[in-house]
Amino acid sequence: MRIQVLFFGQLKDAVGRSTDEIDLPAGSSVGTVFEYYASQYPKLREMAASIAIARNHEFAGRGVALADGDEVALMPPVSGGSDADVEWIVCTTDDVGFYAVTDNPIDSRALVQILQADDDGAVIIFEGVVRNHTGSRKTLYLDYEGYPPLAVKTMQQIGRELRGKHDIHRVGIIHRIGRLELQEASVSIVVTSAHRQAAYDASLEAINRLKKLAPIWKKEHFEDGEVWVEGSWDEGVPMPGAPE
Repeated sequence: MRIQVLFFGQLKDAVGRSTDEIDLPAGSSVGTVFEYYASQYPKLREMAASIAIARNHEFAGRGVALADGDEVALMPPVSGGSDADVEWIVCTTDDVGFYAVTDNPIDSRALVQILQADDDGAVIIFEGVVRNHTGSRKTLYLDYEGYPPLAVKTMQQIGRELRGKHDIHRVGIIHRIGRLELQEASVSIVVTSAHRQAAYDASLEAINRLKKLAPIWKKEHFEDGEVWVEGSWDEGVPMPGAPE
C-alpha cells in the first residue's frame, strides 16, 4: 500500500523535503512509518519522545493501522496565528464558533462581527503579535508553518471544550501562516459572553491550549541567523517514542 508522508518544521529540514511517498506491506501502522524514517535520519530518532504523528488529520498513536492512500504527518513540538473577501486555507464553523488558518492579515474586528450577538455583554479580543526581539537577539521577521486541516480541527475542539467549562457564548480562533512582519498578528482569539470574567478566563485558556495542541510552527529570523522555535506538545498528544 502507498502512504503519503508529510514533514513539518525542523523535521522537514532534517529529511530534506516536506513530502514523500512510501510503499508499505499490508498490516503496517503509524509506528512503521516513523521507524522507516528514523532508521535513515538519526535526528528523528533523537526527537522521538517529542514528535507527534497524525493519520488523515487526526492525532494517532504508533499502533494505529494504515490503509492504502492514507496521509501521515510527522510533526515536531509546536511553537509556543468571516470576511467574505478573505481566502481561508482551511476554515470551519458551527453554531457557536469560527475557526480558520489563513495566509492573509488577520482582521479581528471582522471576527467579532461573525460572533457577536445581542446577548453578549463582553467581547474579549486577544492578538498574538510579532515583536522585535527574543532575548538579546533582534528579530527581523517570522515564518509560520502549519498543518491546516488538523490545526482547524484542534481549534474547534478547544472551542467546544471551553464552552463546556466556562460560562461563555461563542469562540473564534484564527491563526496566520507564512511570513509575518513586526507588529503583525499571528493569532486572534475572540470570546463572547454575558459577563467579562468568564470571557477573560476562557481567552487565556484558549491561547495556552492552542500553543500546545495546534500543529503550527514558528521560525524566527534574526540579524545573525534563524531558528525554529521549539515548544512542547500537550501531554495528551501521542508520541512514537513514548511508552504505549
